[in-house]
Amino acid sequence: MATLLAIGTAKGLFLATSTDDRRSWEITGPHFPMTGVYAVAVDTRRSTPRLLAGMTSSHFGPSVATSDDLGASWDEPDEAPVAFPADTGVSLGRVWQLMPAGPDEPDVVWAGTEPSALFKSTDGGRSFELVRSLWDHPHRPQWEAGFGGQAVHTVLPHPRDPARLLVAMSTGGVYRSEDAGASWAPGNTGIRAYFMPDEWPEFGQCVHKVARDAGNPERLYAQNHHGVYRSDDDGRTWSSIADGLPSDFGFPMVAHPGRGGTVWAFPLVADGERFPTDHRCRVFRSADAGGKWEPLSVGLPEGPFYPAVLRDAMCADDASPGGVYFGTRSGSVFASRDEGDSWSSVAAHLPDVLCVRAAEV
Repeated sequence: MATLLAIGTAKGLFLATSTDDRRSWEITGPHFPMTGVYAVAVDTRRSTPRLLAGMTSSHFGPSVATSDDLGASWDEPDEAPVAFPADTGVSLGRVWQLMPAGPDEPDVVWAGTEPSALFKSTDGGRSFELVRSLWDHPHRPQWEAGFGGQAVHTVLPHPRDPARLLVAMSTGGVYRSEDAGASWAPGNTGIRAYFMPDEWPEFGQCVHKVARDAGNPERLYAQNHHGVYRSDDDGRTWSSIADGLPSDFGFPMVAHPGRGGTVWAFPLVADGERFPTDHRCRVFRSADAGGKWEPLSVGLPEGPFYPAVLRDAMCADDASPGGVYFGTRSGSVFASRDEGDSWSSVAAHLPDVLCVRAAEV
């Protein structure tokens, strides 16, 4: 068994593979050079894992490619696999999220896009159709663009109920469906939007990332634009778990894929000062669903550290003990093979790291 770490950057996709329990890595790439790879997925539901990459070319525009041989070759359709119907009057900016559905739907893959929309594939990610119910939601005209654009960046299928699905966007907030995407309701009660006249609106929050707990799928964790929250009712209501963190601002939020209650974050100082807190490279971990937080920095760079970690540039693998990974805007990638207790370098001097995904393959 090997561990594959897919690293999407501003200038292509890099694939790092470890065959010695994540002690050392071999890196290939860049695949799709000079494209921004904002979304990567490793679909392990099939006997041969499928890689999916959502990339954006300044010349050819956005697309999604798939590989069934761990990146040795890629299939990119002649026609855009993700495209808005002509009657919408908009064009695709980029794909921000690629998420395989649960085991009960082995051919379904979801895509979150800019502008904010959800697409569904029923052929393993080779072609997608717009989910009209979310696009036609009466709130959509009031969804605004965040600093990074207006995008659905989080798609979370429920692991036990295929009819339940959650998306999050900047800005707009969290939306939930309990009927396989036929209808949607906002799920933002308790999430603050300090930048709005009404700081506790029904929708309009700038949610940066949401992760689902492995032990209790009704429990969710959210990193907001100033605010760290937990929901214990599948996103209907939220409460703060920011106490114990040096800041409530940041982008990634990663839940342990095999054990409930464990979650990782990478706090930044503030929205107007997007540096790591205290100018130190530290990941923060909670082992009790946000009740307490501890800093993790053994093996990470010492001294002043200024690069940020983007919303999808941190992930965890499905090994035991769990591996945790993050990449920075300065092109460094770090890995932990012991759930964050210690760290080592995977790569340095890459382009700006936009996303990472890891899995046992």
